[in-house]
Amino acid sequence: MIRPLMLIASLALPLAAQADTDVTIALDWTLNTNHIGLVVARDKGLYADEGLSVELLPYSDTNSAALLAAGIADFAYLTSLGFLSAKAGGADLVTLWATMQHEAGRLVYNSDNAAITRPADLSGKTYAGFGSAWEAALIGTMIRHDGGDPVWDTVTLGTGAYEALATGAVDFTLEVATWEGVNGELLGRKQSSFTYADYGIPDQQTGYIGTSGETLDGRADLVASFMRATQAGYSWAADHPEEAADLLIAAGDFPNPELVHGSMQAIADGAYLRDGDKPVGQIDPERFTAMARFLFDSGVLKDAGGTVLAWPGDVSGWYDQGWMSQ
Repeated sequence: MIRPLMLIASLALPLAAQADTDVTIALDWTLNTNHIGLVVARDKGLYADEGLSVELLPYSDTNSAALLAAGIADFAYLTSLGFLSAKAGGADLVTLWATMQHEAGRLVYNSDNAAITRPADLSGKTYAGFGSAWEAALIGTMIRHDGGDPVWDTVTLGTGAYEALATGAVDFTLEVATWEGVNGELLGRKQSSFTYADYGIPDQQTGYIGTSGETLDGRADLVASFMRATQAGYSWAADHPEEAADLLIAAGDFPNPELVHGSMQAIADGAYLRDGDKPVGQIDPERFTAMARFLFDSGVLKDAGGTVLAWPGDVSGWYDQGWMSQ
C-alpha cells in the first residue's frame, strides 16, 4: 500500500512542489535591464510556480539566435536584427514576445559640436560604429531623409565608441537611451540626439524572446508556462522599477548600481515596457512587418553566401503569441 499512497500524495502536491522542468534561455548580451523580467520571474519564484527551473545562459561569442537554432537553448532573448536575420536565412525560429514597445536606440553627438544640428550635417563626418550592416542602412536613411548626402567615415570601436565621442575623437555614434544614455547623464556628458523614427526609420519593437518551431509545435504547454511567468515578471518590473533594479543588482555584477536604477527609471518613464493598456510583451503586427520590410529593402538581410534576400511578401508566420490565450 505504500507505493500507491506515495503516488497519490505526489499527485496532490502543487506543481511547484514537484520536480521542476529544466529550461534554458540564452541572453543576447551581458545581463542588463532589458532582461529584468527574466530575473524577476526567476528570483521571485514565478517560474517555480509554473513548475520550471530556468537558467539564464550567459552571453558568449556565439549569438543567442545561433544557440537557439542549434538547439543549445530552449528559448533565447534576441535582438530584432538577430532574429530577423536568422529567420530570413532559413532558421526554424519563432518570436513570442517583444520587450521594448518602442525603439530605445538613438543617434547621439556632442551638444557643443556646432557643425551638427540635423542629420544632414552628418555627411562627411566620422562615425564610431559596431560593425553591423544595420548601422549603415540606418544612418544612410536618416541622412537621406533629411536631404543630405549619405557619405561618412566609419571607425569600428565597439563599446569604445562612447569614450571616443566624449573626447571628440569622432563626431557621432549610436546608443541605447535607457543604458548608455543614462550612463552619459551620470557622467555629466552634454550630448544631443536624433530619434530614428523622426527620419525615415520604422519605430520598431525590440528585445524579442523566441523559441524554435519544433519547441512551439511539440511543447506548447512548456512555451505557455514559460511565457506566462515571463510576462508576469516584466509586468511586475514595469510597476516596481526601483525594487526590480535591486533584484537585478543582486543577480549580477554591476559596479555602478546607480546606473541600474537610472536605467529602470528611464524604462518606466519612457513607457518602454508598458505602453498604455496594451499587455506587456505584445507584438504589434504592423510594426513587426514594417521593420522586417525596411531591413529587406535596405539590403541588410542576406543569405549565407552574401546574396541580398528578397521580400517574402508575408512575415505573419514569423511570430506567434498563441500562448497568451492558454
